[in-house]
Amino acid sequence: MKTSQADILILPGLKGPDDDLWLTRWARKLPTAQIVAQPDWHAPHAPEWGARLGAAVAQATRPVILVAHGIGCHVVAHAVEAGIDLEPVAGAYLVAAPDPQAADAVPAHRAFGAPALMPLPFSAALIAARNDPHCSPERARAFAQAWGAEFVDAGESGAIDSAAGFGPWPEGLMRFAGFLKTIPSLQ
Repeated sequence: MKTSQADILILPGLKGPDDDLWLTRWARKLPTAQIVAQPDWHAPHAPEWGARLGAAVAQATRPVILVAHGIGCHVVAHAVEAGIDLEPVAGAYLVAAPDPQAADAVPAHRAFGAPALMPLPFSAALIAARNDPHCSPERARAFAQAWGAEFVDAGESGAIDSAAGFGPWPEGLMRFAGFLKTIPSLQ
């Protein structure tokens, strides 16, 4: 599948889309991609952010691929748990999910609430670093297992954000293209 055959919905994490971050660059580069806007990028709220995701999915005209970073990964899981209609979603490419329950969690992550730990009803991959300051590799693997997502070890990549040097992230785009090829409903 080519990216032009899907509506790509991008879910940034805390603080929203950063102009230098790979996902903002993807939104500009991929013609069918759009960022799902949230009312307050500094105070993620699971029901509100999930509802915004549901509204964006409802407007899709092709199969939907979700690309989420940080707390955006948990928005996807919470939307599924809340029963929000995500019917046209064929896959989710999840990057650097934080652990809202970690002792040293960022207050806004902690306020988001406990992670939704149930299988996602679509193909998913979780890309996580061994040294992410917001999530241990063990916890990231537990999220992937609970969500039924393929776990991808990103090595020593921090939070896979612009502060860690992930502006363009060509390797991530190549992995994303590979991920699209694995989605059965898009073959």
